[in-house]
Amino acid sequence: MALLLALLQTPHRFRSKRQLWAYAGLALVTRTSADYRLVQGSLQRSHKPIAIRGLNQNHNHDLKEIFKSAALRACRLPGPWRDCFSKRVEQGMKPELARLTMARKLAAVALFRAPC
Repeated sequence: MALLLALLQTPHRFRSKRQLWAYAGLALVTRTSADYRLVQGSLQRSHKPIAIRGLNQNHNHDLKEIFKSAALRACRLPGPWRDCFSKRVEQGMKPELARLTMARKLAAVALFRAPC
């Protein structure tokens, strides 16, 4: 807990949980190219799907390790976190993606419950 507080410093650094996810390396990286194409002399928006390239590489490694290990432990011990994990896996989500979801939930809880 002390390391988490030292790394986060203050919850006011992050306007939203998504900014914390990016800082902790839990955010997905998406790439797009050729957003527009030329059709009969005018530009039209292309309807290609956005390519997901995995988790961002530029992150705080210690913070990512804290949230990933906390999620792994929460998924293994009996309780509400394990129930949520099991439910997602039963719905067809891959276990590694369900653990990422748990790590994101824990990060959001840590952000909004951090002492000011």
